[in-house]
Amino acid sequence: MRRTPYRRLFAATVLVASVLAPMTATPATPVHAAAADVVGRHGDEDCPPGEFGHELTARLDRTIEDVREQAGIPGVVVGIWMPGKGSYVKATGVADKVTGEPMFTNTFVRIGSETKTFTVTALLQLVDEGRVRLDDPISRYVHGVPNGRRITLRQLAGMRSGLFPYTADAGFVHDLLSDPQRTFTPRESLAYGFRHKNTFEPGTQFQYSNTNLVLLGLVIEKVTGQRLEDVIDRRVLRPARLRNTLFPEGAEFPEPHAHGYTDQTLSGATADSTDWNPSWAWAAGAMISDLHDLRRWARVLATGELLSPATQAQRLKTLPTGFPGTSYGLGIFDADGWIGHNGSIPGYETVTVYLPSQKATMVLMLNTDSQVGGQEPSTLLARAITSVITPDNVYAGGISPRQGLRGRDA
Repeated sequence: MRRTPYRRLFAATVLVASVLAPMTATPATPVHAAAADVVGRHGDEDCPPGEFGHELTARLDRTIEDVREQAGIPGVVVGIWMPGKGSYVKATGVADKVTGEPMFTNTFVRIGSETKTFTVTALLQLVDEGRVRLDDPISRYVHGVPNGRRITLRQLAGMRSGLFPYTADAGFVHDLLSDPQRTFTPRESLAYGFRHKNTFEPGTQFQYSNTNLVLLGLVIEKVTGQRLEDVIDRRVLRPARLRNTLFPEGAEFPEPHAHGYTDQTLSGATADSTDWNPSWAWAAGAMISDLHDLRRWARVLATGELLSPATQAQRLKTLPTGFPGTSYGLGIFDADGWIGHNGSIPGYETVTVYLPSQKATMVLMLNTDSQVGGQEPSTLLARAITSVITPDNVYAGGISPRQGLRGRDA
């Protein structure tokens, strides 16, 4: 298992909603020894001690392994916590395709677009303090934004700005994939998008775009006079007691971590992207976390623990995305009742969601982002799992920043 830095690529919009057809069941890889450590070391905050019953556990084992093999997922970690039913924490597959090292539950992982939930939380804290207003125009804080006088912070956080996604620019894709170790500044990333006309009038449509969140990161820095990384650490991570979550300055990657594999390359061949630099995604997708912290963050995010009730209510006021079963609020989605966000970055995918009706939490961590039939592997897995554990609330689909890269589009 490599213990070195990594870097990344990415883009802008896709919701997926179908699950792979069932295959002949095969047993899941035995739980890595660290699985017990995750539950035992941190305790069960949302549910009573104990694992799911044998029948439910066996169904989940078969379901996860079927999807993993059909979708070509090297390794996956699944964590589920449900009051009244217990918990399920397992790793299956491999962390390293070369050595065959088994996947392990205490891996750090690049969480991609889940970073947006932290950035928007920091912004909403400033709203609570009266330092910014959601209906302020972006031009008040950042100069040079196309149509910036008519685009509000609310529209940026809700993916309704109409700004062109910089990750859909062909020049950006080429520059990034030609040198995935390159460091991008926020302004350099934005420049690729600002070359293009806006795609629609502000507030009239939904379009997932990293451009929006990079701008919100700049707003936070402008208002606080501090680096975004420091603001998120001080105002979000520490109060939420997330000790294993960080906003890297470059390509650093804490140990231990599984290798990540992507087919987002110039040739289309699968590559080990563990050491790619995520600076290009910054406020939209650069952060790192682990199973324990993502479990806690799912509930903190969905219940608004760090915000006022009024501001949390605004955050959760979701609007249609155009994709059945999934609506989007302010840096958060509702996927058939599951509240949270997914993440996807070259080599890694995550899903961190909370189901308020059952106080249930689900966290998925995969070491690939390679799509299957145009669908995110994490969405396929989340749909299959929720079909088993919450058949009345089947995960409708996540959000994928893949638009533009090698022609992948919604």
